Amino acid sequence: MGYVLLAGSMLFGLAVATGAHAADVNKLAESCANCHGKDGANAESDVPNIGGLSVKYFAITMEHYKKKERPCVETKIRSGDKKGTKSDMCQVVKDLSDDDIKQVAQHFAGKKFVRTAQKFDAALAAKGKGIHDKSCEKCHSEAASLADDDAGILAGQKTHYLKEQTEFFLAGKRPMHKKMEPKLKALSKDEVEAVLHYYASLQ
Repeated sequence: MGYVLLAGSMLFGLAVATGAHAADVNKLAESCANCHGKDGANAESDVPNIGGLSVKYFAITMEHYKKKERPCVETKIRSGDKKGTKSDMCQVVKDLSDDDIKQVAQHFAGKKFVRTAQKFDAALAAKGKGIHDKSCEKCHSEAASLADDDAGILAGQKTHYLKEQTEFFLAGKRPMHKKMEPKLKALSKDEVEAVLHYYASLQ
Protein backbone atom coordinates (compact mmCIF):
# COMPACT_ATOMS: atom_id res chain seq x y z
CA MET A 1 0.00 0.00 0.00
CA GLY A 2 2.84 2.33 0.92
CA TYR A 3 4.50 1.68 -2.44
CA VAL A 4 1.24 2.42 -4.23
CA LEU A 5 0.84 5.71 -2.38
CA LEU A 6 4.47 6.61 -3.04
CA ALA A 7 4.17 5.75 -6.71
CA GLY A 8 0.93 7.70 -6.94
CA SER A 9 2.53 10.69 -5.24
CA MET A 10 5.50 10.54 -7.59
CA LEU A 11 3.27 10.37 -10.65
CA PHE A 12 1.15 13.24 -9.36
CA GLY A 13 4.28 15.28 -8.68
CA LEU A 14 5.62 14.49 -12.14
CA ALA A 15 2.34 15.51 -13.74
CA VAL A 16 2.31 18.81 -11.83
CA ALA A 17 5.97 19.47 -12.66
CA THR A 18 5.42 18.61 -16.32
CA GLY A 19 2.39 20.87 -16.48
CA ALA A 20 4.27 23.73 -14.83
CA HIS A 21 7.25 23.15 -17.12
CA ALA A 22 5.04 23.25 -20.21
CA ALA A 23 3.47 26.46 -18.96
CA ASP A 24 6.92 28.02 -18.47
CA VAL A 25 8.02 27.05 -21.97
CA ASN A 26 4.81 28.38 -23.47
CA LYS A 27 5.28 31.66 -21.62
CA LEU A 28 8.83 32.01 -22.93
CA ALA A 29 7.72 31.10 -26.45
CA GLU A 30 4.92 33.65 -26.24
CA SER A 31 7.49 36.30 -25.38
CA CYS A 32 9.50 35.33 -28.49
CA ALA A 33 6.32 35.45 -30.56
CA ASN A 34 5.84 39.13 -29.70
CA CYS A 35 8.49 39.86 -32.34
CA HIS A 36 9.10 36.62 -34.24
CA GLY A 37 5.42 35.75 -34.64
CA LYS A 38 3.35 32.73 -33.73
CA ASP A 39 5.32 29.52 -34.29
CA GLY A 40 8.34 31.66 -35.21
CA ALA A 41 7.01 33.12 -38.47
CA ASN A 42 6.37 36.81 -39.08
CA ALA A 43 6.00 39.42 -41.81
CA GLU A 44 8.64 41.86 -40.54
CA SER A 45 11.54 42.33 -42.97
CA ASP A 46 14.14 42.79 -40.23
CA VAL A 47 12.98 39.98 -37.93
CA PRO A 48 14.06 36.46 -38.93
CA ASN A 49 11.73 33.48 -39.02
CA ILE A 50 12.88 31.04 -36.34
CA GLY A 51 10.43 28.17 -36.52
CA GLY A 52 12.03 24.93 -37.68
CA LEU A 53 15.62 25.83 -36.81
CA SER A 54 17.63 23.03 -35.22
CA VAL A 55 17.94 22.89 -31.44
CA LYS A 56 21.73 23.14 -31.67
CA TYR A 57 21.75 26.17 -33.97
CA PHE A 58 19.05 27.95 -31.95
CA ALA A 59 20.86 27.33 -28.66
CA ILE A 60 24.24 28.47 -30.00
CA THR A 61 22.63 31.63 -31.35
CA MET A 62 21.12 32.41 -27.95
CA GLU A 63 24.47 31.80 -26.25
CA HIS A 64 26.17 34.23 -28.63
CA TYR A 65 23.61 36.87 -27.73
CA LYS A 66 23.88 36.10 -24.03
CA LYS A 67 27.66 36.51 -24.15
CA LYS A 68 27.31 39.55 -26.45
CA GLU A 69 29.43 37.83 -29.08
CA ARG A 70 27.24 39.18 -31.86
CA PRO A 71 25.49 42.53 -32.31
CA CYS A 72 22.23 43.02 -30.48
CA VAL A 73 20.33 45.32 -32.80
CA GLU A 74 17.80 47.49 -31.01
CA THR A 75 14.26 47.12 -32.26
CA LYS A 76 10.69 47.73 -31.15
CA ILE A 77 8.59 44.91 -29.73
CA ARG A 78 5.89 44.26 -32.30
CA SER A 79 3.02 42.94 -30.15
CA GLY A 80 1.97 42.04 -26.61
CA ASP A 81 1.94 44.09 -23.42
CA LYS A 82 5.23 45.79 -24.26
CA LYS A 83 4.36 46.62 -27.86
CA GLY A 84 6.25 49.66 -29.11
CA THR A 85 8.94 49.58 -26.43
CA LYS A 86 12.57 49.17 -27.42
CA SER A 87 14.55 46.02 -26.75
CA ASP A 88 17.25 43.80 -28.24
CA MET A 89 18.24 40.15 -28.13
CA CYS A 90 20.91 40.67 -25.46
CA GLN A 91 18.21 42.00 -23.14
CA VAL A 92 15.84 39.19 -24.07
CA VAL A 93 18.23 36.33 -23.26
CA LYS A 94 20.30 37.75 -20.40
CA ASP A 95 18.26 36.08 -17.64
CA LEU A 96 17.54 32.80 -19.44
CA SER A 97 19.10 29.68 -17.97
CA ASP A 98 20.69 26.99 -20.13
CA ASP A 99 17.59 24.87 -19.55
CA ASP A 100 15.32 27.76 -20.59
CA ILE A 101 17.26 28.12 -23.83
CA LYS A 102 17.17 24.39 -24.50
CA GLN A 103 13.42 24.16 -23.95
CA VAL A 104 12.63 27.18 -26.12
CA ALA A 105 14.95 25.80 -28.81
CA GLN A 106 13.10 22.48 -28.72
CA HIS A 107 9.77 24.30 -28.88
CA PHE A 108 10.62 26.20 -32.06
CA ALA A 109 12.48 23.26 -33.60
CA GLY A 110 9.13 21.49 -33.61
CA LYS A 111 7.54 24.19 -35.75
CA LYS A 112 7.70 24.59 -39.51
CA PHE A 113 10.12 27.02 -41.10
CA VAL A 114 8.07 29.44 -43.19
CA ARG A 115 9.76 30.81 -46.28
CA THR A 116 9.22 34.49 -46.99
CA ALA A 117 7.53 35.75 -50.14
CA GLN A 118 9.84 38.58 -51.17
CA LYS A 119 11.16 40.36 -54.24
CA PHE A 120 14.27 39.13 -56.04
CA ASP A 121 16.06 39.58 -59.34
CA ALA A 122 15.83 36.39 -61.40
CA ALA A 123 19.12 36.97 -63.22
CA LEU A 124 20.98 37.63 -59.98
CA ALA A 125 19.32 34.62 -58.37
CA ALA A 126 20.55 32.38 -61.20
CA LYS A 127 24.08 33.72 -60.74
CA GLY A 128 23.76 33.29 -56.99
CA LYS A 129 22.78 29.65 -57.35
CA GLY A 130 26.05 28.90 -59.10
CA ILE A 131 28.00 30.65 -56.36
CA HIS A 132 26.07 28.84 -53.64
CA ASP A 133 26.59 25.45 -55.30
CA LYS A 134 30.33 26.07 -55.50
CA SER A 135 31.04 27.79 -52.19
CA CYS A 136 28.17 27.19 -49.76
CA GLU A 137 26.34 23.95 -50.54
CA LYS A 138 28.74 21.71 -48.64
CA CYS A 139 27.67 23.16 -45.27
CA HIS A 140 24.32 24.72 -46.26
CA SER A 141 23.04 21.66 -48.09
CA GLU A 142 19.96 21.14 -50.25
CA ALA A 143 19.99 24.80 -51.24
CA ALA A 144 20.47 25.95 -47.64
CA SER A 145 17.15 24.46 -46.58
CA LEU A 146 18.12 21.74 -44.08
CA ALA A 147 17.83 22.45 -40.36
CA ASP A 148 19.92 19.34 -39.67
CA ASP A 149 23.01 21.14 -40.99
CA ASP A 150 22.93 23.15 -37.74
CA ALA A 151 23.84 26.18 -39.83
CA GLY A 152 20.51 27.97 -39.92
CA ILE A 153 18.02 27.93 -42.79
CA LEU A 154 18.90 30.49 -45.45
CA ALA A 155 16.44 29.44 -48.16
CA GLY A 156 13.52 31.84 -47.90
CA GLN A 157 14.91 33.75 -44.92
CA LYS A 158 14.45 37.55 -44.92
CA THR A 159 16.90 39.26 -47.30
CA HIS A 160 17.18 42.32 -45.07
CA TYR A 161 18.18 40.13 -42.13
CA LEU A 162 20.61 37.97 -44.12
CA LYS A 163 22.30 41.03 -45.61
CA GLU A 164 22.70 42.60 -42.18
CA GLN A 165 24.16 39.42 -40.70
CA THR A 166 26.53 38.98 -43.65
CA GLU A 167 27.83 42.49 -43.01
CA PHE A 168 28.36 41.59 -39.35
CA PHE A 169 30.33 38.48 -40.37
CA LEU A 170 32.55 40.44 -42.75
CA ALA A 171 33.13 43.19 -40.18
CA GLY A 172 34.20 40.63 -37.57
CA LYS A 173 31.26 41.48 -35.34
CA ARG A 174 29.77 37.99 -35.35
CA PRO A 175 31.55 34.63 -34.85
CA MET A 176 32.11 32.83 -38.14
CA HIS A 177 32.90 29.15 -38.67
CA LYS A 178 36.53 28.67 -39.70
CA LYS A 179 35.46 26.91 -42.91
CA MET A 180 33.04 29.69 -43.79
CA GLU A 181 35.38 32.63 -43.29
CA PRO A 182 37.72 32.19 -46.29
CA LYS A 183 34.82 31.33 -48.60
CA LEU A 184 32.75 34.36 -47.63
CA LYS A 185 35.69 36.75 -47.70
CA ALA A 186 36.63 35.52 -51.18
CA LEU A 187 33.29 36.70 -52.58
CA SER A 188 32.90 40.15 -54.04
CA LYS A 189 30.12 42.46 -52.90
CA ASP A 190 28.22 41.72 -56.11
CA GLU A 191 28.59 37.97 -55.60
CA VAL A 192 27.24 38.21 -52.06
CA GLU A 193 24.30 40.19 -53.39
CA ALA A 194 23.63 37.50 -56.00
CA VAL A 195 23.64 34.75 -53.38
CA LEU A 196 21.15 36.72 -51.28
CA HIS A 197 18.85 37.03 -54.30
CA TYR A 198 19.13 33.26 -54.78
CA TYR A 199 18.02 32.59 -51.20
CA ALA A 200 15.20 35.10 -51.63
CA SER A 201 14.02 33.22 -54.72
CA LEU A 202 13.53 30.00 -52.75
CA GLN A 203 9.97 30.64 -51.66
